[in-house]
Amino acid sequence: MSADMVVTVVGSALLILGAAIIASAAIGLLKLPDVYTRTSAIGTAAGLGVSLMIVGVVVLDFNTLNLIKGIFAIIAQLLTSAIGSFVLARASYMSGSEPVATTVPDELADQADQASAR
Repeated sequence: MSADMVVTVVGSALLILGAAIIASAAIGLLKLPDVYTRTSAIGTAAGLGVSLMIVGVVVLDFNTLNLIKGIFAIIAQLLTSAIGSFVLARASYMSGSEPVATTVPDELADQADQASAR
């Protein structure tokens, strides 16, 4: 097996794995019971799935510039997906969307009560 063949297989496997993670999040978006679990699924998939796909592309077309761009893209993706999903879930809670009954403990209950009292 040549080095080019190994690079192609590894890069393609990373792309397929990233796409599979994003596809599983899409299924979770349809099947999960409330906005919080859906937000968690999408935030995780966006961070991990897109990062794996970026690594796959860098492996397939490796050079120093692509490596630097890939590192910056992964850092930006991980930061924005985590912060975005957190802010979306918090805004949903503050606007009155109730979590499912199995969500314990409800750590934002006091803050929501204070916000509604204002």
